[in-house]
Amino acid sequence: MTAPSPSTGLPKPRWLAALHQAENWVLVIVLAAMVLLPVSEVLRRMGVPTHIKGADEFLRHMTLIAGMLGGMIAARENRLLALSSLPQFLTGWKKRIAAQVAGIFSALATLCLAWAAEQFVLGERDSGTKLAYDIPTWWIQLSLPIGFGVIVLRLLWHSATSWRGRSLAVALTMIAGWLVMHPPLATEKLVVPALVLLVIATVLGAPIFVTLGGTAAILFWGRGQPLASLEVDHYDQVTNPILSMVPLFTLAGYFLAESGASKRLVRVFMAWFGHIRGGPAIVTALVCAFFTTFTGGSGVTILALGAMLLPVLAAAKFSEKHALGLVTGAGSLGILFPPCLPLILYALIAQVPVREMFLGGIVPGLVMVALVIAWGVWMGRHDNTERQPFDFREARLAVWDAKWELLLPVVAFVTFFSKFALPTEAAAVTALYALFTQTIVHRDLKIFRDVPRVTAECGLLVGGILLILGTAMGFTNFLITEHAPEKLVDWATATIHSPWIFLLGLNLVLILVGGLIEIYAAIVVVVPLLVPVGAAFGIDPVHLGIIFLANMELGYLAPPVGLNLLLASYRFNKPILTVMRAVIPMLLVQFIGVLLITYIPPLTTWLPRLFK
Repeated sequence: MTAPSPSTGLPKPRWLAALHQAENWVLVIVLAAMVLLPVSEVLRRMGVPTHIKGADEFLRHMTLIAGMLGGMIAARENRLLALSSLPQFLTGWKKRIAAQVAGIFSALATLCLAWAAEQFVLGERDSGTKLAYDIPTWWIQLSLPIGFGVIVLRLLWHSATSWRGRSLAVALTMIAGWLVMHPPLATEKLVVPALVLLVIATVLGAPIFVTLGGTAAILFWGRGQPLASLEVDHYDQVTNPILSMVPLFTLAGYFLAESGASKRLVRVFMAWFGHIRGGPAIVTALVCAFFTTFTGGSGVTILALGAMLLPVLAAAKFSEKHALGLVTGAGSLGILFPPCLPLILYALIAQVPVREMFLGGIVPGLVMVALVIAWGVWMGRHDNTERQPFDFREARLAVWDAKWELLLPVVAFVTFFSKFALPTEAAAVTALYALFTQTIVHRDLKIFRDVPRVTAECGLLVGGILLILGTAMGFTNFLITEHAPEKLVDWATATIHSPWIFLLGLNLVLILVGGLIEIYAAIVVVVPLLVPVGAAFGIDPVHLGIIFLANMELGYLAPPVGLNLLLASYRFNKPILTVMRAVIPMLLVQFIGVLLITYIPPLTTWLPRLFK
């Protein structure tokens, strides 16, 4: 029996299942090469003859391929990241119409991106640039139009569940595409209506990359400017050397999440802290922070640990409401700890050294964890939690059993800050270490059965993120060419005269942004506008970055579309309103942490200055 189709639930035809399996394996091979190439460079410096000419260039372009492949698979599984949660609450004909409208506009916007990518590749082919071994660069860049083209087809496929509905979607998309190429009115007069339609599609469930890339395409189209520049920005962004760290660190996190590492870590923290009144709350905060550090706040923590932690809290006599709120709130705690993905992405967009962002996030991250622990311990007393006696032998055995997982942050941190490896090489070493410990040492994952599945799942998430980052750069550069950052600086400095008042207003705005916009989109769109304003008020760029990310961490819990709210509702089969009420104490506790981080700058700046 072949795997069921995500759109129909029926078994896939054998040829289609084989095609999808081949697609997964290509992604697995690309990600494996991304791990091995940097490791080979580390070995070369150690005297092992493993030099590969142009390894850095190949790694950057493999990030592009992995991003497009992951995006294609995410579209295939109908799991592209979206802003709106409205479709989850629709049923019957309303749900079908919403899917049809969102699918048609998503396909149209992606079709424009595919056409822009084609124009970009044609221009690059004529330039004759090559990678090492005389490989034409445009061969790799061809993944852009091909990837977007495949995504168009899959968006149309998921726009309906019947051939009649899909045929209608294809016909309407073709008509809309013809109107884009042959507009009935001057394009500048059609910009506002087109943006309104895109907003409607976003509300009805269009993916985030469609919203951002579609907005940029509409604005450039309205100005009569070539759309190919969108893909120039996409290509430059995704092939940035720093961005190669994203799939590598994420891969390490997925190997942990899909293995038995969660059970071993919970056992460790329970052995050491379970005897304390409120100890299960301490365990929840620590183990969630550990996992989120490597999974990037993607919600994997809640999905991987939720079913394990809720019974632990319930057994300790935590109320269902408090247990649900604690697990949901703790699911984003690791965002400020290195090497979490948002730290890397912020450093890339804000042009701040990754090393300083990593150091700057450690103490604020500990503050957020400590506040959640303090609340959990207090609630443990309030709920009359039962205590178990401390067993040193069990604690020692638990640490020994989980020693390889506990060493993972040490491996990542020491390698990253050593003189023997570049940042991307440190990420590759971390991923290889996670793979080795979970397949060879613990044997939780089977190399040929589990590793390809886990790697493809990781690639799906990475593809969704890189699509967002690449398409958002076109919109960001449009804002820059329109001098939006300068105008915002002029307005802010003329209206607000105290940096402390600015920071308070910034926190309120960012909490709202975090509750409405997915974190990766927020980083790409908001940060270029925010950084010049922060500089105008004399705020340390690393401090500004940690304030931003701390607010985004809070945004995971903020209604209406905080990611942790949606995932907890799904994972624990609870109404979204029940989850919202449960996390209110967590919102308040973490807001206190945000205020402390905001108004006590040394919490952030002390370590980066110490290690300069």
